Amino acid sequence: MSVLKRNAFVIAILVVLLIVVPVFFYNRFVATPTLPDTIDAPSAIEQAVIIIPLAGPVAKTEAEISGMAWYGDYLILLPQYPNRFGSSDGAFFAIAKSDLVAFIDGKSKEPIKPREIPLKAPGLAQRIAGFEGYEAIGFVRDQVFLTIESKPGAMLGNIVKGKIAPDLSTIEIDSATLLTIPPQAGITNLSDETIVVAGNKILTMYEANGANVNAKPVAHVFDLKPVSLGTIPSPNIEYRITDATPTDSTNRFWAINYFYPGDSKLKPIMDPLTLRYGKGKTHAQFPQVERLVEFQISDAALTLADTPPIQFRLPDNNARNWEALARLDNRGFMIATDSFPQTILGFVPR
Repeated sequence: MSVLKRNAFVIAILVVLLIVVPVFFYNRFVATPTLPDTIDAPSAIEQAVIIIPLAGPVAKTEAEISGMAWYGDYLILLPQYPNRFGSSDGAFFAIAKSDLVAFIDGKSKEPIKPREIPLKAPGLAQRIAGFEGYEAIGFVRDQVFLTIESKPGAMLGNIVKGKIAPDLSTIEIDSATLLTIPPQAGITNLSDETIVVAGNKILTMYEANGANVNAKPVAHVFDLKPVSLGTIPSPNIEYRITDATPTDSTNRFWAINYFYPGDSKLKPIMDPLTLRYGKGKTHAQFPQVERLVEFQISDAALTLADTPPIQFRLPDNNARNWEALARLDNRGFMIATDSFPQTILGFVPR
């Protein structure tokens, strides 16, 4: 080979290396990988919701159940607008655990009629401009904590404290304890709706925490007076967070994670939890998302637990707006909808 040909060959090799090597390193270490929009994951398990029939006023669509929590052996149901029931300031509802267990265990098939608990909230509605209803409830012994949504102009969250009588004769709200909670995104009808009881602290979570609508979500922290203790970082999670359980002995709790297909502003390009854990059979078939996700709490932050979501088996494409959640011992979860598609009380096994 002549010197001229040899030099041309070397130059050609160098040119190829100068092109190929940078492209390789860019694709390997710099470029954002292209991820699939969907995952075919038949191994993702779905749980059927056991429907528990209700009787009385709470069974009506206008009950709009927006939260639930245990007080002793009674499950307290929170209607968004209590003044639609009872007299004066309205009423909450209570169901004995024994009645729920009897139905779940097949010992009873009769609809359950909750008892009414009269609400006393003197002057509260007048203190909240643009009142849009109660959203969440939590108990610490006989103290009750509630979040309230309002729209005096822009959206605003509120938290207030009260007391429940041990015999369930009344729930009385102390209007002087009312505090406001600023919104985290400028989206109509969204506020800090969820309450997490964590020992001697109360946390509230904003409803929309997706990466495209709430880049740096936080949870607001309160003591039991309640007085604000500031905020802690909360993870990005797509769709809506509508209610949560109290923390357990390991500082974990579960929350409802729900997507109604009409909420286009909350639809992500991709959902990291779906990418990681896949979709159950009916979630691959229908557009709505109905699931529970588990969180871990520390003094520094909320994080997502390393636990697969509990996906509900979807009967059809009619989204069920689950707004209320409570554990039932170690057996599973009690859940309830608001008015869409109707009032539904259900049990989801673990």
